[in-house]
Amino acid sequence: MKLGFLTACLPDRSLPEIAAWAAEHAYEALEVAAWPDLGARPFTATHLDAAGFTDREADATRTLFDRHGLTLSSLAFYDNNLHPDPDERRAVNEHVAACIDAAALVGCPTVGTFVGRHPGQSVAENLAEAEKVFAPLVDRAGEKGVKLIIENCVMEGWHPDGYPGNLAYSPELWEWMFSIGLYLNYDPSHLVWMGIDPVEALRPYVDRIPHAQAKDIQLFPEKRNRYGWPGKAVVREDPFDVGWWRYRVPGLGDVDWATVVDTLYEGGFDGVLSVEHEDPVWGGTEDKVHTGLEVAHRTLRPLIVA
Repeated sequence: MKLGFLTACLPDRSLPEIAAWAAEHAYEALEVAAWPDLGARPFTATHLDAAGFTDREADATRTLFDRHGLTLSSLAFYDNNLHPDPDERRAVNEHVAACIDAAALVGCPTVGTFVGRHPGQSVAENLAEAEKVFAPLVDRAGEKGVKLIIENCVMEGWHPDGYPGNLAYSPELWEWMFSIGLYLNYDPSHLVWMGIDPVEALRPYVDRIPHAQAKDIQLFPEKRNRYGWPGKAVVREDPFDVGWWRYRVPGLGDVDWATVVDTLYEGGFDGVLSVEHEDPVWGGTEDKVHTGLEVAHRTLRPLIVA
């Protein structure tokens, strides 16, 4: 197992700058943000231009990672592959395909995305549609030796009423994903607020998890008593603000990281555990983001066998 982080937390830094900082601070891998240019959208960045990626850029990227002794663990493009607008959906699907091609070119083993959801359709209708949408992407990935991984993020802000906007939030849905050739990018934080034990949910599926993310979560049960599980309903200015929990860097929330890492080891996981930094306390400035990454490293590094 290696310890890395997702580069999206440093959107204004170049990949060479991030790689140098990561190596200097004893990280071993990077999950590289590969969104297209979407403007100022939170938690997105473009550190690798998948749509315009060439053999020359692949060589330069490999040289950069080799120079710093880093592993390129995954290309990250987390967007709605079932977007209700046909043009938006097509653009997302096509960029996932571009990420698969870029990953194959540079020798990266995985590409991460979301299933997504059409909020105007039932879950059953969405799953039937997803099987058609993902079939060519799974085939393309298989042909190129790349695994297409889905993060179990709930993406509640994509649904007008705060219900799950990414149909990958439970083991039941993971089994459906596996049946169509997708893999899981396991993140325990989302399971905690869904009321799912992140360790018991993890244990049976480690062999379908080639990559994992490390994000923590801090719960405020007294606020849940006011809003209920779906969160704020009357006044919700930020669609992702449910009002009774917040993400934290590992070590500052409610996830039992020693047990999570031990369960990954017990199941034979030998991939990258990648810190996904979305902590509002240790965010807002680059210095704070760096501090948050250092806190995460101090929490997780002692748990990972050298």
